Amino acid sequence: MALSSHARKRQRAANLVSERYPGLNSLQRNVFAELVARTAEGWQLAVRTGSASAADAYLIGRVGVFAIVVADPAPDTGTMQAVLRQVDELFAALSLPGDRRIAASAVTPVVIGAPDSPAGPRNAGPFWSLPASRLDLLFRRDTVHLTTKQVARIAGELRPRLDGYDWPSIEASAAEEEPIELLSAESVAENQLAAAVERPFDTWMTFLHPDQAALATRNYGGPARISGPAGTGKTVVALHRLRHAGRRSTGPLLFTAFVRNLPPVSETAFRRLAPEMADRAEFVSLHSWASAFLASREIHLNIAFETAFSLAWRTHSSALQDAGPQYWADEVHRVIKGRGIKTLAEYQRVIRRGRRRRLDNRQRATVWQVYLDYQKNLAERNAHDFDDLLARALRELERQPLEEPYAAVVVDEVQDMTLTGLRLLRMIAGDGPNQLLLVGDGQQQVYPGGWRLSDAGIPVQGRGEVLKVNYRNRVGILDFARRITALNEVDDLDGAAGVALRDAAAVNDGGIAKSWEGTESELPNALVAAVRGLDIPLGETALITFSNRDALLCRKLLDSAGVATQPIDQHTGETGDRLYAGTVHKAKGLDFRAVLVVDFVRPEPEDPATEQEKRELRNRQRLVAATRARDFLWWATVKS
Repeated sequence: MALSSHARKRQRAANLVSERYPGLNSLQRNVFAELVARTAEGWQLAVRTGSASAADAYLIGRVGVFAIVVADPAPDTGTMQAVLRQVDELFAALSLPGDRRIAASAVTPVVIGAPDSPAGPRNAGPFWSLPASRLDLLFRRDTVHLTTKQVARIAGELRPRLDGYDWPSIEASAAEEEPIELLSAESVAENQLAAAVERPFDTWMTFLHPDQAALATRNYGGPARISGPAGTGKTVVALHRLRHAGRRSTGPLLFTAFVRNLPPVSETAFRRLAPEMADRAEFVSLHSWASAFLASREIHLNIAFETAFSLAWRTHSSALQDAGPQYWADEVHRVIKGRGIKTLAEYQRVIRRGRRRRLDNRQRATVWQVYLDYQKNLAERNAHDFDDLLARALRELERQPLEEPYAAVVVDEVQDMTLTGLRLLRMIAGDGPNQLLLVGDGQQQVYPGGWRLSDAGIPVQGRGEVLKVNYRNRVGILDFARRITALNEVDDLDGAAGVALRDAAAVNDGGIAKSWEGTESELPNALVAAVRGLDIPLGETALITFSNRDALLCRKLLDSAGVATQPIDQHTGETGDRLYAGTVHKAKGLDFRAVLVVDFVRPEPEDPATEQEKRELRNRQRLVAATRARDFLWWATVKS
């Protein structure tokens, strides 16, 4: 029977390995023969020939960079740490043209064992454990993010730095080239991946800007904070830091945020970046974490609060009628309960950050009564709200800390947390070195209210960083977003001067932003035409509104026109085949190649201070909506 193309390459590779590396054991010979065979497909391989304790090989391909140790049984801790030190030293100053750094935290360390050894457990340490029989996992096409040219450049930079390493390779003969028809499905995937790689958005898994690379591995003596405008790569740095911290510890890792749909998207990205830690890192919203934590202590809260607040509001609506019920619900949830205020005297003293409407002591006393009635209504129904959930988890942690502390905790979009949430996070993570990283941007706050990190007792003095270069949005999108008046002053989440989007540097040329204005009756035709005119797949497109009602309306319009949609909170970072649609609150932290924003402008009479606060909040929401777009933005203003 004739050998397959890969079998022929594998045979030639085995011969090369036997001739060039006669001292290898059988496991090493088999593994290196398989890796050398892949060099005929564009992979670059460096095999250690010296005796120094370090990686046995470095493998570079379109999937990424791997530091490989071949051993059965697994090497000891000292050998593992030597490999990590070598990775750090090799990539500390390794850069490519364009001022991009190859991040040490992007290199995947792999231990390859005997063919019959188990694949894992991945959470046993900082290395991805693979049996020799599953080397195919190193070459998965769904994790491709580099071009062939980038692979060659990385290898070229490594060659003079890898003393004691040999670079074996073979070339595919004409007889070993696969017939094109046999690769039809792969060719489609390859084309899609090539299109993605042409954009500079997916290379974050290997390349970081020098400023980002420095933050990914910097040592902090306590809690740290990274802020910066939209698109500056804060979450990217956070994911690299999470991997970096995981390599220096064996404990569990936690990534959390205020909204529940953001952690799954980051989890998808982290699984691509750090497969060796995929089962060790927990990605969950803070409320979901608190609920699961309390359940583990056999504490269960009944979350049901809408009726309780409606009844409390009606009782006092005549005294607070110059602002709608939502304003006062926000006051209760984001100021009183969100800050953990316990007495009227404390409420009357507190500085209501982010709230423009001034309240005198008489008005605050009325709001306090709304709060008391609300609490009474909850108690009568044996019900609780999400603020109670966080507060109860905080009390339980104060009573009995976690049995297994987290090695590192990352908090994304921290500006939308309440003060109670921040206190809970501090209790979860502690104040130790590199244990708590807070990531956010005050200019992207989409919920009312505000605070400073110092209000929560989280010390970040001397450990605050600001990123200033936008990597997500093309210039056309960025120019549009810069025209949105989203706060004239921006701080770094703790009162110091921050950087607004208008001052961020742009690196990606191109991008198209279009505007449309009309009435609600004219919207269906315009919206459907905008979707039909896209040259970007629906699965890489989002429609964003500013209320659930408007999102539902737009989804119905598109569904009736035969355009398939799905809720944006179902987005997990994988490309689907339907257009995502939802509110800006659900789109926080996400990005799409194309975004359609539908902004319904419905004037509502308010007192001047409340109107100003609502306008500032809406403009921040508008900025967030616009900056979700990478390549194309369609902005519809719908007037009554």
